[in-house]
Amino acid sequence: MFGRNKFKKLKREDVVDAIIQLGKQQESLESGILAKAEESEKLLERGRKEKNRDIKLLCAKKYNSLQDEIKRDSKRAAFLIYNVKMLEKLKAAIDDNQFVQNTTKMPLNKLLGDQKALAQFLEGAIRNKSEAENMLVEADRLFESYEEAASDETSPIYSANKSDDELLAMFEMQEQLDSESTIDSDISGTPERQADAQ
Repeated sequence: MFGRNKFKKLKREDVVDAIIQLGKQQESLESGILAKAEESEKLLERGRKEKNRDIKLLCAKKYNSLQDEIKRDSKRAAFLIYNVKMLEKLKAAIDDNQFVQNTTKMPLNKLLGDQKALAQFLEGAIRNKSEAENMLVEADRLFESYEEAASDETSPIYSANKSDDELLAMFEMQEQLDSESTIDSDISGTPERQADAQ
């Protein structure tokens, strides 16, 4: 019951050879079926046209016999097709198994088999990443606090005091008056206005 697994000794080449052999049998059966189907059609045609009853009976018997053979050969062909399908699956399984074996033999892939060490490594990696991120966040906060402290707006040298604000307001008002007066002079100086004035 717990004997050696015969599939372990199975060679891919043997499976491929079997697939080729079955494929040839299937092709042979299929061409035979097509030939018999063609012959059946000819017998039907001849039976319809034949005047002699005995020959008609012979055509009918031959036709029925060919139909039985076609049915039998079709079942055999279907069996071969299914068999080839199963062998193709077996070949794919052999290929997958070989692929996995070759891949897992690689030194780095063998490391993945040590689950305990892998878990410790991942925990350490996540801890290091978290610590590094926290350090960067703290450094960023420190930069922000120093930049805020060194900001021009908070320095008494660059910020405006009460008298500066009054002067700025006066400058802005003068700019507005100058702008309005320029607009008025432009309007009064246009040829249409001068013509209207005359």
